[in-house]
Amino acid sequence: MTYSRRRLLAAGATGTLALTAGCLDFVRGTGPLELEAQRVAPTDEALAETGYEESEITDRSIDETIELGVERDVRATVWTSIYSKTVDYQGHEYEGSSFVAVSIPDYSVLGYSANPVGNMDNEELLEEFLDELDDDHSVENITHQESFSLDILEESRDVDVFEGETEFRGELLDIEITLTSFSHEDDILVLIGTYPAPLAEESANTELLMESVEHPV
Repeated sequence: MTYSRRRLLAAGATGTLALTAGCLDFVRGTGPLELEAQRVAPTDEALAETGYEESEITDRSIDETIELGVERDVRATVWTSIYSKTVDYQGHEYEGSSFVAVSIPDYSVLGYSANPVGNMDNEELLEEFLDELDDDHSVENITHQESFSLDILEESRDVDVFEGETEFRGELLDIEITLTSFSHEDDILVLIGTYPAPLAEESANTELLMESVEHPV
């Protein structure tokens, strides 16, 4: 996934930016300001306890154009770690539960966020990252169900639970999606778990994975 967005910032601020960023190529317009997130992931112990296995770990780029009287480019490296679990539902086994941990540089220029997800709420983040969970099964009719708090990385974090529908063996299956996002160590972290709603134990497993995450890994 590659993001692109233009942010309009205060004109005439290039000199101050040079002092704070120390990036002459960025200031001169001969190269982008490059930033890299640090990876976030659940612990091996939590993965073993919940039965999840590593599926894919990738890094990708966010490309931004910001304007400080003149246009300048920003390129940020984003880490995505995906974990999955085979579950039994109505006598059939399938890869029905997923957990995704995303880290994005939480960068700003002169106090203005230049992060493409920095101002998104959890519903907008869900729309942005839902495809990371399962490319084969789309989730429709998503509605917000409840909010609660979890202790993650030594602080209380707001968590939202959504419910949607997906097709499984020709029938509609209710899916729950648990999501939290927050800033930590100069990155924005997005943690998402999805599982069949009838499997209540998977809700507890998702919470355990969220509470276990380490950043940086």
